[in-house]
Amino acid sequence: MPKLSAERPFVHPGCQIVNSTFGAFCEVGEGSRVLNSDFGDYAYCDRMADIANTTVGRFANIAAMTRIGPTDHPYTHAAQHHFLYRSSYYWDDAEDDAAFFAARAARRIVLGADCWIGHGAIVKPEVTLGIGAVVAAGAVVTKDVDPFMIVAGCPARPLRSRFPQAVIDRLLALAWWDWSHDRLRAALMDFRALKAEAFLEKYQG
Repeated sequence: MPKLSAERPFVHPGCQIVNSTFGAFCEVGEGSRVLNSDFGDYAYCDRMADIANTTVGRFANIAAMTRIGPTDHPYTHAAQHHFLYRSSYYWDDAEDDAAFFAARAARRIVLGADCWIGHGAIVKPEVTLGIGAVVAAGAVVTKDVDPFMIVAGCPARPLRSRFPQAVIDRLLALAWWDWSHDRLRAALMDFRALKAEAFLEKYQG
């Protein structure tokens, strides 16, 4: 298993990283592609994840073979093929459509702290996942997801909240995901042993 570092991400073999930044203790799984994205501290993705134009919150958990920010084709035009915007691939005297690529990059996805995106899930552009949200394996997320909500299906729909609203409000107020590395370590055994309400009673009173 890798030893993660506060100084640089642990990037497994075969990854493509373009115009992206990483906080402390991040990991990028084998064969993943990360484009125009920013990983907060402790965020990771498993193997073969494809992530574009995304702000990844601290402690985000991204499973294998996920697609976050899949790019759209110009389906409202007469043709939707690459030749419209990757024109230099096809003609020596044609430039790529810079405005098209800029518009793609501007359609950002935001993943909240400690969200969990299950195996094979897809999160469409301009979607925000709330803190602690869960996306079930294989789901296709087309709309914003509330904090601590579990969604599933194609398109994804809310199944249930992880906690009652009172507990959610207290977790949001506690904001453990903003704690220092040393404070997290000091509370590690309680994170392991205590359910959310008991953890809140100990650390929030």
